[in-house]
Amino acid sequence: MTSSAPAPISADRLLRRCTLDGLSFQSTDDLPDVDLMVAQDRAREAIAFGAEVAATGFNLFVVGASRDSMDEAVKAELQTLARPGPAPDDWVYLYNFETPHRPRAMALPPGRGPAFRDAMRAFVADLKAAIPAAFESDDYQARRTAIEQTFRERQEDAFKELQDEATKADIAVIRTPFGFTLAPMKEGKVVRPEAFNALPEVVRTRIQADIERLEKKLETVLRAVPDWDKQRRTEVRTLNQETTKNAVGHLIDELEQQFSDLPKILDHLGQVRADLVDNVGLFVPSQHSEQEQDGDAIVVAPFDRYEVNLLVTQPDRTGPPVVEELHPTLANLVGRVEHMARQGTLVTDFRLIKAGALHRANGGYLVLDARAVLTEPFAWAALKRILKAGEIRIESAVDLLSLTSTVTLEPDPIPLDVKIVLFGERTLYYLLSALDPDFREHFKVLADFDDVLTWTDETQSTFADLVATLAKRNRLAAFDRAAVARVIERAARIAGDQKKLSLVIEEIADLLVEADYLAKKAGRTIVGEDDIRGAVAAQIKRASRIRERTQESILRDIALIDTSGAVVGQANGLSVLDLGGFMFGRPSRITARVSPGPGRVVDIERQVELGGPLHSKGVLILSGFISGRYALDAPISLLASLVFEQSYGGIDGDSASSAELYTLLSALADVPLRQDLAITGSVNQHGMVQAIGGVNEKIEGFFDVCTERGLTGNQGVLIPVANAQHLMLREDVVDTCAEGRFAVYPITTIDEGIALLTGLSAGERGSDGLFPEGSVNRRVEDRLRRFAEARRSIGDEDHARRD
Repeated sequence: MTSSAPAPISADRLLRRCTLDGLSFQSTDDLPDVDLMVAQDRAREAIAFGAEVAATGFNLFVVGASRDSMDEAVKAELQTLARPGPAPDDWVYLYNFETPHRPRAMALPPGRGPAFRDAMRAFVADLKAAIPAAFESDDYQARRTAIEQTFRERQEDAFKELQDEATKADIAVIRTPFGFTLAPMKEGKVVRPEAFNALPEVVRTRIQADIERLEKKLETVLRAVPDWDKQRRTEVRTLNQETTKNAVGHLIDELEQQFSDLPKILDHLGQVRADLVDNVGLFVPSQHSEQEQDGDAIVVAPFDRYEVNLLVTQPDRTGPPVVEELHPTLANLVGRVEHMARQGTLVTDFRLIKAGALHRANGGYLVLDARAVLTEPFAWAALKRILKAGEIRIESAVDLLSLTSTVTLEPDPIPLDVKIVLFGERTLYYLLSALDPDFREHFKVLADFDDVLTWTDETQSTFADLVATLAKRNRLAAFDRAAVARVIERAARIAGDQKKLSLVIEEIADLLVEADYLAKKAGRTIVGEDDIRGAVAAQIKRASRIRERTQESILRDIALIDTSGAVVGQANGLSVLDLGGFMFGRPSRITARVSPGPGRVVDIERQVELGGPLHSKGVLILSGFISGRYALDAPISLLASLVFEQSYGGIDGDSASSAELYTLLSALADVPLRQDLAITGSVNQHGMVQAIGGVNEKIEGFFDVCTERGLTGNQGVLIPVANAQHLMLREDVVDTCAEGRFAVYPITTIDEGIALLTGLSAGERGSDGLFPEGSVNRRVEDRLRRFAEARRSIGDEDHARRD
């Protein structure tokens, strides 16, 4: 390992400039549009495969960092894929004449559903006029009167014949509330019982015989009356059926002719014809009323049963539908049966069956937000059941919870032919894959959107086209050449990489909208680079209150951070905070104390449960580094404590492990560390400094503190050499570094860093196995040997004392 201090990174490497070389446009008006699937070949291929493969379970799960842009891009891609495909069937629900509580589902060719519904609606309107008119006609009334008259005359003749015979025998036929009775009569008056008993026995016997004979005839007449009435009703029913056939037959014939190419409709019309004839009594004006079917909860008026519930149709669509459901509740997914309040009771019928998103998307694609589906009660389980069964069955939360046992509708299930497209975060996808055993069965296609695009001359041109597309879609003013270049630089900053451009389109679009606002407010018709800079500054200012308070506490010496001088066992570590999507760097003081001990490095943060597992891992790596490098011929005798001073919240991550190691080495070597330098980077057990995240924000956080206190020309930040390719610093930082008043140092090893921080050589082991005299490593090793000797001498004294 070399122990020489590295040179600062040159200013031209702190920020990659976009020059748009090779592009001849003057503004975004000169650039072509691109689709939002730009540079997403992997995801595009997955979507095409998932959309076109017909096998069961090959539904799509789309993951990426930007939900809204993915949503729009995927829907546009699906629309393109769906356009050449066939339009799906229309679906209707019809009254079930055999089992009224189970409405029948019927598929019709695309676009035929509305015609069938309208035709049946007109048919019902005609029925309401034709049937009453037919039953009020003179011909019907005459024939009905004749039937009634025949019945009455027959009944009257029978009773008259009986009456005449009884009169001849001096027997009276008396009607009572309980029926008919016979009594002897004399001179037109009924004989009282005492008078009858006073008659001679011969007379009484004759009268009793006549009464018995007439009672048998009366019984015969009375027994015949119900048969005659039944015959009357049969004749009336036949007349009604004949009248109904004549009244509505031509109406149904017209419907059958209109839908002669659809056997399902013809079969239904046959059932309608039969039901009209069989239930004609319901339609006679004197008897017209609502009829209850299978319980009070299902009520269908007589004529309403012939209407059609058009559940879903695609009249203007030439291909499969692409449907997005933003609120995927159980009812919104699978449909629902609505109810109406009628006379204090909730009632329903087949016309109140409403389609869900699965019905509307059937034959096409249904786009859902995975998190929204998972957070809606019963929705996720119902979706999996439907995918497994291959049919859409309407369910309600009340039924699933078994809260009531009220009779309700059970609509026929509808065959499922839909591709589900779920959107979600990668973490959610991996959690579902690991924890839900059914997930992989139903969502076998992953469409993974890239978050970044490699920055090359070719992709730079593509990104410029994307900027133009976003400007046009959002109806913004044109952006000039320099403005596009600044947008591309900002995309690299969002990506945190000189070689990548962010594809988080929402952030890019928001920047364009804000820059357009600033340009229009200033009266400019073209958006320039100053508008882009102003928009970025405004975004930062709106979110920077906490950052400003943090810096203020440092500048007022409330949070102790030195930016000059040198101190033993103390260093400036750098951390990054992400609050509400706004990231900023914050310096933190790290201190170390050492003494002879059992070979432990105590992580105070971990001891008080403020340190996370990654931070604890970094501290344990320091122990490995110390024990593997120094005093190899003796056990390490060290008790060291490390802490982030004035840290009152949790700490995690290992990006400060190199700073902690420098602090520990400084304390062991009793060599002060420069406080005008801040440090970031993790370290491995071999002393190699490793890359970390948020490098730009960390550098800028320390730069801002130094700037407020006054730049000395010696201040700077140590970063891992691997992070040099991620530098997209603010222009003011770059300019200050170009002037030599601030510096960013790329560090490969701990030896390079410690040499820069102390001004001393780190030192390498010579052929004699020792580090050079005066070097930092020699000082550390000598201190550790003294610690070991001190512990050994204490141990000898204790042994001698026990002896």
